[in-house]
Amino acid sequence: MIDQGFGKVAVLLGGRSAEREVSLQSGQAVLEALRRKGVDAHPFDPAEKPMETLLHEGFSRVYIALHGRFGEDGTVQGALELMGLPYTGSGVMASALAMDKWRTKLLWQAVGINSPRYEILHADSPFEEIANTLGLPLIVKPAREGSTIGLSKVHTVQEFASAYQLAAKYDALVLAEEFITGTELTVAIVGDTPLPLVKIEVAGELYDYHAKYVSNDTRYFCPSGLPDAQESAIQAQALRAYQVLGCEGWGRIDLILSPSGQFYFLEANTSPGMTSHSLVPMAARTAGISFEELVIRILGLSHVE
Repeated sequence: MIDQGFGKVAVLLGGRSAEREVSLQSGQAVLEALRRKGVDAHPFDPAEKPMETLLHEGFSRVYIALHGRFGEDGTVQGALELMGLPYTGSGVMASALAMDKWRTKLLWQAVGINSPRYEILHADSPFEEIANTLGLPLIVKPAREGSTIGLSKVHTVQEFASAYQLAAKYDALVLAEEFITGTELTVAIVGDTPLPLVKIEVAGELYDYHAKYVSNDTRYFCPSGLPDAQESAIQAQALRAYQVLGCEGWGRIDLILSPSGQFYFLEANTSPGMTSHSLVPMAARTAGISFEELVIRILGLSHVE
């Protein structure tokens, strides 16, 4: 085994969130890539072992391949900082903010970063009034879930209540969001460098869980085919959106490009997927970075408080 200077590395995967299955896939891909590069890497599922076991088992660094709550929301990051273990991705504050789509929007709006209009929903919200304000169709989603879990596209006022109930199963904080027609794009960022944009075309109405992780009909374009000047402008604004939240290490910013050329930022992902369908590895390949080199770079950017 080649000594990469990282010591014994734990790849955190699985976990307790609704995205557990995707995390297991991401973690396995990362684990295998690290081992191919000679890193002494081992799987660690925090749903099966207490976090303090990391110290007992002699780990010196952690690659976080967890998605969603208890992995991407600052909780695991805080535990690792208390233990003094360097870890990949953003710190406690940025992880918590990025996981919360409402507070992400508040920060972005405060500095002039464009994001779709929204309303906070409750069981007794005036759904018809909100539909009139935001327009139909609109999106209803839990504020603190990923992978579009619990998300619905609402076409009529009659669908609103059931969409709210679905989202509320996953989070007490639910958003109704203006639906922006346009081109779905994502910007991967490693360090402070935006990678080439990925354009996404879905066969159905939404880039939802099925389109992301199951369907073979979703089409990805990288290079995106956008004019260079437009791509550069989007990359620069995405980097600003990432930095305003305090993100570091690596991440992904998702957005919609409207037919008028306006871009609307949707959310930040501080622990993006690393599966066969995932977008960060796709962008890295276009930039000439192999999957193995990508995970080594991410590990090398480990967060140390």
